[in-house]
Order: sequence, then C-alpha cells, then structure tokens
Amino acid sequence: MSSSEPQLPKPQPEEEEDESSKPQSKKAAKKEAAKLKRRLEAAVASGVQSLSMEDPLADNYGDVPLLDLQSEVAPGTRVWTEIGKLAEPLKDQYVLVRGRAEDPRQREDRVRDFERESINRAVRPAPLKFKFERFSVLTKLCPALPINVEDAARSDVEIEKALQNGEQLVRVNQDTRLNYRVLDMRTPANQGIFRILDILPFLDPYLETYFWNVFRQFLLSEDFVEIHTPKLIAGSSEGGASVFKLDYLGKPACLAQSPQLHKQMAICGDFGRVLIGAVFRAEDSFTHRHLCEYTGLDFMDVVDRLFVAMFDSLNNNCAKELEAVGRQYPFEPLKYLRQTLRLTFEEGIQMLKDAGVEVDPLGDLNTEAERKLGQLVLEKYDTEFYILHRYPLAVRPFYTMPCYDNPTYSNSFDVFIRGEEIISGAQRVHIPDFLAERAQALGIDVQSISTYVEFFQYGAPPHGGFGVELERVVMLFCGLNNIRKTSLFPRDPLRIAP
Repeated sequence: MSSSEPQLPKPQPEEEEDESSKPQSKKAAKKEAAKLKRRLEAAVASGVQSLSMEDPLADNYGDVPLLDLQSEVAPGTRVWTEIGKLAEPLKDQYVLVRGRAEDPRQREDRVRDFERESINRAVRPAPLKFKFERFSVLTKLCPALPINVEDAARSDVEIEKALQNGEQLVRVNQDTRLNYRVLDMRTPANQGIFRILDILPFLDPYLETYFWNVFRQFLLSEDFVEIHTPKLIAGSSEGGASVFKLDYLGKPACLAQSPQLHKQMAICGDFGRVLIGAVFRAEDSFTHRHLCEYTGLDFMDVVDRLFVAMFDSLNNNCAKELEAVGRQYPFEPLKYLRQTLRLTFEEGIQMLKDAGVEVDPLGDLNTEAERKLGQLVLEKYDTEFYILHRYPLAVRPFYTMPCYDNPTYSNSFDVFIRGEEIISGAQRVHIPDFLAERAQALGIDVQSISTYVEFFQYGAPPHGGFGVELERVVMLFCGLNNIRKTSLFPRDPLRIAP
C-alpha cells in the first residue's frame, strides 16, 4: 500500500469468519449480476460489440477501434486474401479476408449486432468450411437501411410467383433504386451489368475483355487513335434545340451534343481513324432508352466485324456476369448473323407497308415502326441485329453526305438490336462550301461553327463514321427494359442526383 493512500481500519478476523456475513455476500453477488446484465443489454442496444472486462474472448470479435483503422503499417505487411481465391491450396491455413455481410447469423452469441451489409474482416482457415479465430466489424451501419439488397436483387418472376402463392414480397421500384444507388449497385445483377460495361474495372483486374475494352482493343488493332474532345463548345454541333446552354466567362456556350466536329478535325489533321466518348443532349425524353448524358463510342468505317467480335467476346468471356443478370432479369441470348444483314431504307419501308404499317417514305421511323421492323426482320432473317442504310437526307444532320445516285437520300445508316436503334452514322461532308450550305439549310448559324468549317479549307480526306450509345447497347444485349439499369448514375429530365 502506498504511503499516500489513506489508512483504513483493518477488519476484525472474527468478522471474516462470521456466518451472518455470508447471506449478505450472496445478495451482493446477485445485485452485481443484475447490474452486469443490465450493462450488457444496454451495450447490445447501443451497438457495442464487446465488453472486454467481462468477456475474456472480446478481443476475438466486435468493433475495430478507430485507432486500429488508421493506417500505420507499411504496404504489404498485412496480406489480404480475396474471397474468390479461397481454394484447395489454402486448406488448413490462416487467412485474413474482408467482405460485406449478406446474410448475418449469430454464432454462439459471439457475433452480436452483426449487421446486414456491414463491412467485416475475419481470420479464418480456407477453403470451404470456415472456423473463425477472430471476427471484426470494420464499418457499422445506420439502424435501418432504406432498401435491403436482398429485396433489390429479387426478380419480377419471383415476386409474381410469390403473389400466386399468397405471399407478399417487397418490390423495389426503379426510382427507389436510383435514389439509393449505392445499395442497389451491390446486387449480383448490377455487379454483372457494370462489370460488362467495364465501368468498375478495379473490382476485378482479370476482366480485360468486357464491353469498353472490347471496343477499344478491337479499334486500336485497326489503327484507330483514341482522342479526348472538348465537352464545352461555342455552338450547337448538330443543330436543333437539344443543347445544354451555359455561360462561359460571360460568353454563350453549350455542352457538346456530339464529338463529331472535333473528330473530323482530327481526321483533317491526319489522325486517320479515331474513337471518342461523352455526349450531352437536352432532350426532354423520359423514355426507357433516352438519357441526357451518355457514353458515346465514335469511330470511322468499321461496323460489321466490330460488333460481331464484341458479341462473341461478351458471350465467351462474360458468362458468369450474364448469368447473374439473367437470374434477376431473364432474357434470351441475342440472335445475330456472322455476316450482318443490311437493308436499304426503302426496303425497310416496303416491309412495313407489306405488313400493313403506314409510314412516311421520306420521313424518319418512329419507335413503334422501328420495333415492328425489328420483328419482321427477326421472322424473315432470324437475326435481331441488322443495318438499315440510305436514309432520307432531310432527316439527317447537316454534315451528312447525299447519295451519289439520288440526292433525296443520304450515305447514312442506323444499326438496330432487338428492334431499337443503337447507332447512327454516315459519310461526312468534307467540302467546306457544301458544308456551310448544308448548315444554313438546317437553320444553323454558320458563324457559330466557323472554326469547324475553316479546318476543311486546309484539306480533308473523304471520311465517315458513327456513334453508338454504350449504355443502350448493353441494355438491349441483356434484354433489359430500362436504360437506367445500365447507367451507373443516370441523368434524365427528372434526375440530376445522386
């Protein structure tokens, strides 16, 4: 006893042996036990995972203290094992893994308040049967999630079947999914969709042949050059009112409707073939296939071999992801030919007329006509992927070249999947005087595109190209009913967040 501590009177020896004191000790023990029980219940209710002074195993589970979450060791000192790589070679070895809880279960009262979707780490032997030595919660959640991933992953088929059996299951609608996209992204179907899109390449470094990479690698092998064009421009690049206008340091400007103009400048600069990205359109179209912002894949000359190679690659290399998508959103594999079917616009119009559909022979096809033509093509040619070319000149952009044999039509084309357009392309006008004439004919202020027109005066080769909307292709390839399912954070007339 320290000299600084107060001196207390020593208890009398006989009092220690007094039988009358024993009932008092039992009572005190019961009182202390009740107090401990209340403390444990309060700890559980408040989310506290461990009380180390009362539980000798508390160090083997529970919340990780903030101090332990702050990096303090050199990279590589702590080796994590990917859950997908837990296989036979790791049998009976101790591994450190980290993942998100999908279906938490309490095990012998050791893991308390193990929340669904919380991020956890564990030390456990591999590969199939796991015995946890330590289990820690790295990231805790709010008491109640706005949506459950289990509900968001449920298919309409499953919900309808449950209704027939008198059971009510939660259906998460599209707007709710987008409002809480960070949770919706965790469903197996969305993991499959966006890995196919390759928007999340960091999730798996071995996914090298998914959608965007297939496009890039194929085109780069064809001597294309990838360029990055301005997103802010002085005037409309295609005419019309579907532009996002803004103030650029006191000057009027807009977001680029298309990278087409700068793509052609690159051609004039002897880049040969080029591919580009990002498109912005102020289209007040709240439909299943329109977005105000999307990823465009623009390039020259190559269509047929590119898409056949892309479809083959997706089928051969994304089987697991396509299966995950199909479990929640069942679809039939896309039918396509080794040599892509090509029809003239006039032939397509005739097929529609023969089927009793009235359409303007010199007008553009509306959505219903496109879908009907897609059905007719499938029935006659057994393909859901085809090209329709030689559109009327009046319905194409100002930089489209007229047909050599009939100026009423143009050297242009659209490409369709399952009856919906995915591509619009054409031979471009490369003669400056004719380009200005075409722009004026469509009501475009030539002065606003004067820099673009001027470049053609320095000599431009004959060229052509097309643009394809990445999200729409994946939507149709996977038979999905809404493009918002294939856009990670979609922008449409009613949505600007998250």
